[in-house]
Amino acid sequence: MSSNTFIVAYRVMLQVVRDRRSIALIIFAPLLIAMIAGFSISDKNTLSNIAPSILATLILFYGFLITGISFLRERTQGTLERLLVAPLSRMDIVVGYLLGLLLFALIQTLVMFSYMLYVLNINYQGDLWQILVFQGLIGINAVCLGTFFSAFARNEFQIVQFIPLVIIPQIFLSGLFIPVSQLPVVLQWISKFLPLTYGVKGIEALMLQGQSLLNIGKDIGVLVAYSLVLLILASLTLRRGSST
Repeated sequence: MSSNTFIVAYRVMLQVVRDRRSIALIIFAPLLIAMIAGFSISDKNTLSNIAPSILATLILFYGFLITGISFLRERTQGTLERLLVAPLSRMDIVVGYLLGLLLFALIQTLVMFSYMLYVLNINYQGDLWQILVFQGLIGINAVCLGTFFSAFARNEFQIVQFIPLVIIPQIFLSGLFIPVSQLPVVLQWISKFLPLTYGVKGIEALMLQGQSLLNIGKDIGVLVAYSLVLLILASLTLRRGSST
């Protein structure tokens, strides 16, 4: 990782901080959803059982949305075009954006998790630092997903249109509402190819069963593999003239 990567990351962070809409979406939107969940589910045990899967879903959803919109803006405003003609590799640019946007994905994660932990007072098992590390991995996956799919959108509305195609199916097939084992065989098979399935499974193992990161190596491996593949694909979508 070269110094150019960190220069790109720093510039991305400054761009996001200057945008009040993005800051509101990063901090207040997930907090609002967490508050609604707390008011909607009055039974503490039920809330504690469903909180891990809600966290994983919200991290993926908001990480995808913010990254997709932010990266699209860079394309449409010509910023990405200028970076492409600079002495930077495509991977420097993509990883720089990943690091810059990941910071805000992590902030979102901390806001939601802190509210559920200290305000809603949910019960959990396992080590707090391991839970946060795994949540960060889900955030990385969300940023990579948003970066890749932003290449196929021409405006912010089209980014939102990707949600029913990319995020909603994962929500229904990841075990959030119905355990994967109770889904029809075909849907169980499809769920094996969705990153949120492994995000929900892993975070539930950590928070509800008290397992460690070593016990969920498969879930971590799948999420890391998804992130790497999406990172490479995102770098391949970068091209001069992408702002048009």
